[in-house]
Parts: sequence; structure tokens; C-alpha cells
Amino acid sequence: MQPARNSLKLVACPHCGAKVFISGDLAPLEKTPCSKCGQPIMMPMQLRQFELQSEIASGGMGTVFRAFDTTLGRIVAVKLMKQGIAQDEDAVNAFAAEARACAALNHTNIIHIYTFDQEGPNKYLVMELADAGSLDTRIETLHRVPELDVLDIGVKVTSALGAALKHGLLHLDIKPGNILFAADGEPKLVDFGLARKTDVEKDNYAPVYGTPYYIAPERVQQTGESFLSDMYSLAGTLYHALVGHVPFEATTVDEVVAAQIHTALTPPHVAVTDITLPTSEALVKAMAKNPAERFQSYDEFRIALEAARSQLLIAHFTGQQSPTAAPSRESKSWWRR
Repeated sequence: MQPARNSLKLVACPHCGAKVFISGDLAPLEKTPCSKCGQPIMMPMQLRQFELQSEIASGGMGTVFRAFDTTLGRIVAVKLMKQGIAQDEDAVNAFAAEARACAALNHTNIIHIYTFDQEGPNKYLVMELADAGSLDTRIETLHRVPELDVLDIGVKVTSALGAALKHGLLHLDIKPGNILFAADGEPKLVDFGLARKTDVEKDNYAPVYGTPYYIAPERVQQTGESFLSDMYSLAGTLYHALVGHVPFEATTVDEVVAAQIHTALTPPHVAVTDITLPTSEALVKAMAKNPAERFQSYDEFRIALEAARSQLLIAHFTGQQSPTAAPSRESKSWWRR
């Protein structure tokens, strides 16, 4: 039913919080400037019991909205598949596969999936809301995320990846943009769109998808992929947050990918001298070029991060010198190479 012409609708601005009237003639999802702050306000859209109220983010597959579940009385996130893609059967299957992959997991630090549904031409995914920014936005804002925060995130996301692995699932696209934060500050691992089961053999001739700045060498070389590939990507993500730049910087994607394979990693405590040695060593080990030289379980990686965190906290509360170290002879000789 079309709204009466010249009707008004009262909505809350997601930017300034003011309740303002907008024209009822706007189409669902159409935007108009807020009369208070000038930022765009969206005409709400109803999908079954979910009222889509404001846009959170947009990606290749769809747009994520903050929405209100009128049945259960809670705020959720709704990922609405883009109309053009919704006609592509392969894309729809991939969208549904992401929903099923996440729905099988129950972990505090993995985004919870509530339902995958369709109303008319609209296909959508309903999930837990995590709209307090991403690790990517924190890096952009802070440049360098505090070491203690990076270790906290690392411990929790490592635990989340361990839970996914117990369900036979690899993520395969760990990056700062796929770690979101809930209102209480908890990190949430999202976007299992590239995930695959560990018991499904990968076609070595199939394209390799992932983010070049964090992709593991063995995936680039197509010599195999495992949970150790996700471990490498997480360590690269934590490195970026800690140091303030990606592990390997270059002017082209091809050069970045080549560096993942051939260029020695600059240890974090060499790149930035106030980073503690235990943290640096944990990330360097997790980013070893050879998967066999990395931690051989998520528990081992998590314990190393927790140990680094404990030493950092002890130094802070006792006033002792943090366990940093000037580059050793080995580090210095490495640096000259």
C-alpha cells in the first residue's frame, strides 16, 4: 500500500539521534538529509517482522542494515542481497552457504546468524548486530592499536577460529575489515563467504580468493591450505594493527603477493621498538613462510598470545620494564640482509 501523498513519517536519525519527520512519499531505503544534522536518513523498509532502519555497510554481495525485530523486540543486523546478484543462482547459493556456515557455529566471538529468508524478490540474512566499528576503522583512526588491545583481540579471534575448525571449517579471508566490534567491545569474526569445509578437497586449478595483504604463502602457491593458512592471516592482521602498516608493503598487488612468498618478515619489535618481544615472537612464528614452522594448533598460538599479554600486564602493574629488547645480533644481521 502506497503512503498518502504529503504524509510524514517520524524516524530517528542514526547520526545525531534526533527524531525528525521525513516525507512519506520516499520509497523504502530512499534517503533524505536530516533536518537537524544534514546527514542522510533512510525511509525504513519492512521485511516480515524486521524493520530496516539505517544502513551500516555495503559490500559486493549486499548491504547490511540496522533493523528492529518487531516480534522479539530486539535490534539486529539484516544483510540484504543486492537485486542484480539475487538473480544469480551461484551467488544465491554462496549467500546461503555463508548463512549455513555461520549458523553451525556457537561462539561469543563469531557473529550469530538468526535466519536466512526471502520475501518477494528480497533475499536476506538476519544476524547479531555488531556496529561499533571494525578493526580496520580502529587502525585508520589510531594508526597503531595499543598492544594490549591487539593481544586481547588475538586471543579471542584465535579461540573463535579454533571453534570453527572443530566444525571442520576454514575462514580463508581473515583481515581487519572482517573483525567487527559489538557495543560491549567484544570482537566478532564475520564474513564466512569464502569459507570451506576441511574435508572438501580443493581444486588446485580453481581461482584463489583472499586479501593479498594477509594471504598465506601456501595459498598463493596453491600447495595446500589448512587452518595454518587462517593462522597466518590472523597474525598478519594483528601485525597491521600493532605496527600501523601491513606486513608487506608494495606498489602493486603482484608485488605484495610475491613478498608473502619471498620477502623475510620484519619482526614487529624491529619495526616499532616499543613492542614487547613475546608479542613480536608470537606473530613472527605464526607468520612463518613454511606452515610446518608455525604453531601447530590454535591452542598453542592462543597460549603464546596470552603469555605475552600476561607479561605486559605484570610489567604495567608492577612498574617493571616491559619485556622489550633491542635488536639482537641475529636481528641486526637479519636487518642488513
